[in-house]
Formats: sequence, C-alpha cells, structure tokens
Amino acid sequence: MAPLLRGLRFGLVLSSPMRRALDTCELAGFGSVVSVSDDLHEWDYGEYEGLTTPQIRSSAPEWNLWRDGCPGGEPPDEVEARADRVLAGISETDGDALVFAHGHILRVIASRWVEQPVAFGARIALSAGSLSVLGYERETRVIRRWNLVPGELG
Repeated sequence: MAPLLRGLRFGLVLSSPMRRALDTCELAGFGSVVSVSDDLHEWDYGEYEGLTTPQIRSSAPEWNLWRDGCPGGEPPDEVEARADRVLAGISETDGDALVFAHGHILRVIASRWVEQPVAFGARIALSAGSLSVLGYERETRVIRRWNLVPGELG
C-alpha cells in the first residue's frame, strides 16, 4: 500500500490499537501521524475467539456473526455503535481520513457509511491488506472503491 498512498495528505489517520494494524500503518508510512482509536479494534468474538465458522456451527448450526454476535463477546449493536463513533469523528475532520483496522469492523464501518445495518457487512467481502475508498457522489455517501488488493491493481 505504501506506493499507492505515498504523497497523499490526510486530515486524520486512525488505527486500531492492535499491533497488526499499527504495523501496517507504520509500513504504509503514516506511523508518525497516526491516532489510535479503541473503537477500531476488531469485533470481540468472546467465546468464539480462535474458532472457525464450521467449528462454531457444529454446536450452533444457525449462528451468524452479523445477526447474533458472539457469546461473551460483542453483539452487533455494540459494533455498530463503535463504527458510528468512528464515522462521527471522521466527519469532523478537515480533509480525507485514512483508517487502519480489521476486516469485520471495516465492513461494519462501510455498511454504516452507506446507511445500512451491520448485517450488510456480510455481503461485502474484504481481503487482508486491501484498500477501499468511501466517499460521495454529490451529497450521497457511496463506496467508491472496495477491496483493491495490490497484486491485482496492475
């Protein structure tokens, strides 16, 4: 991502407090200007942390993260509230914002950006290390680019 972002200016650079997001931010060249936001941490999977979806569904066949959340972790409405706080902070920024975070929270942020519920995030796959751009078409919030992977950009 560093070559794609080089030379661009941002009014705000945010990162999850988790090491992998902060490392990505540093590698992209924004470590000196980043602000850490606890609201950008990944979805709290509670008792399901470290389990795959097939493992979870062996005991809870109808389980769906986007609808049910995780026992001992975060329900979708709490993740939605975090995403909404991130977006509110970004809206107060002069200029564009750059965010380094994790798949599920970023999918929720994109969903909320286009005024959709958390469950919409299930329909917008996101690869690790990808670049996405949220913006406007006139006054309407839109997803301008989604899930651009560096090796696929050429």
